[in-house]
Amino acid sequence: MRIRYRWPTGRAIAPMPRPMPPHVALLALLVPLLLLALATTRAAMAAPPRLAAVTPLPPGASLRFPRDYGAHPDYKTEWWYATGWLKTPDGKDLGYQVTFFRSATGNDRDNPSQFAPHQLIIGHAALSDPSVGKLLHDQRSARAGFGLAYAKTGDTDVKLDDWRMLRAADGSYRVTLAASAFTLELTLAPTQPPLLQGENGYSRKGPGAGQASYYYSEPQLKTSGTITRAGGRPQAVTGATWLDHEWSTQVLDADASGWDWVGANLDDGGALMAFHIRGKTGGKLWAHATWRDASGKITHYAPDQVSFTPQRKWRSPRTNAEYPVATQLATGATVWHISPLQDDQELDSRRSTGAVYWEGAVTVARDGARAGLGYLELTGYVRPMKL
Repeated sequence: MRIRYRWPTGRAIAPMPRPMPPHVALLALLVPLLLLALATTRAAMAAPPRLAAVTPLPPGASLRFPRDYGAHPDYKTEWWYATGWLKTPDGKDLGYQVTFFRSATGNDRDNPSQFAPHQLIIGHAALSDPSVGKLLHDQRSARAGFGLAYAKTGDTDVKLDDWRMLRAADGSYRVTLAASAFTLELTLAPTQPPLLQGENGYSRKGPGAGQASYYYSEPQLKTSGTITRAGGRPQAVTGATWLDHEWSTQVLDADASGWDWVGANLDDGGALMAFHIRGKTGGKLWAHATWRDASGKITHYAPDQVSFTPQRKWRSPRTNAEYPVATQLATGATVWHISPLQDDQELDSRRSTGAVYWEGAVTVARDGARAGLGYLELTGYVRPMKL
């Protein structure tokens, strides 16, 4: 019941208001803030993108380390891509992939709102185990911010919740992540200097101006650590990893549908990388290869010196796509034969990057004898690839 008091003058006094419940007070405080955040985010999304273009490095110049180990937020797309073969104490071979993507949204970077999605961080993780028969994989994505997801500049430090790749002062990488079916805790230690792709790190991806990326690899990373399966105990593993770091704004030609790529740690200590960009009609739009031999000599191969010739295809029971999982790679006069650890290594990332692609552990042979272990990536076989 409300009580009305009357002063001696006869003037009525307004009723005393009841205290506002705590949850209503909190809501009254948060709603204006959320509306402000929504307004600033919409304004940011309407702003024109301000992204850097990939240009040739000046004569005699190359990438600068350790700066270029870190993120390059002025470019549209960037990834740190670790693929490798691991061996368990009982001699079992496994393949693994851990990838962190950074994507600039094109929103106005001057917008001070913490809610504005300036950068997106995406993670893929996969384990290839022939005893399972198909790829075990997981994916995550989040906007960068609030210390939960980021890609730092200056050196490699990429984080997505409890997934992280961190480069230490000695050059080794610490990779930790908990996927839905497995947990990885790995250390990747360098054994040789970075391998600059293309022209001192400027890697052409097509005939048009700007169709390029900045790109280097770190082959032969000595790998050790543990793998823990869901519900199991940690299992020690050792092996070798190939790490790619690449960033760009415009990469693919408008007529490109996807690419075939291979990176292999060779048994003699060398390293081999090759790719070709496929057109929508199936022809080759561009190609390149780099081979560092056992002595450290580096040879680059022009587009007309590189070819991928399918030897055997596998059809996915999920997407009906046909992938050339066994292929012949020619780099100049040298022919390499690439064969999969297992056929089903298809990764469905439609909940993050939107792509379905084949990414799998492969053996590499030369002149009929095994020459190394690597990873083969096949994109654009389900639908044309978009970055």
